[in-house]
Amino acid sequence: QVQLVESGGGLVQPGGSLRLSCAASGSVANFNAMLWYRQAPGKEREFVAAISSGGITSYADHVKDRFTISGENTKNTVYLQMNNLKPEDTALYYCHMRRLATGYWGQGTQVTVSS
Repeated sequence: QVQLVESGGGLVQPGGSLRLSCAASGSVANFNAMLWYRQAPGKEREFVAAISSGGITSYADHVKDRFTISGENTKNTVYLQMNNLKPEDTALYYCHMRRLATGYWGQGTQVTVSS
């Protein structure tokens, strides 16, 4: 019922910036929250940031002062602005929607931070 498509990933130098987008389609009404997760090679998927349907945001400690999550309801899109990127930010970034008792995942967009 819900499809999530991430975009905006790419290769960036340390200290650079990227803005990720997650476009939602389908039965998106009454969602509870939109979240970003990431997964680096050989590691488990980890929480990055979240925004509730009411606009309340939360962040993992390691990105709190560098990343900003925001939403644009008229476009059914959530964004992740990433500033001062570090090599350890390199990962596949996933969009996740929590709607009622169900969760949905996108396919991910690759972010690589390297010189």
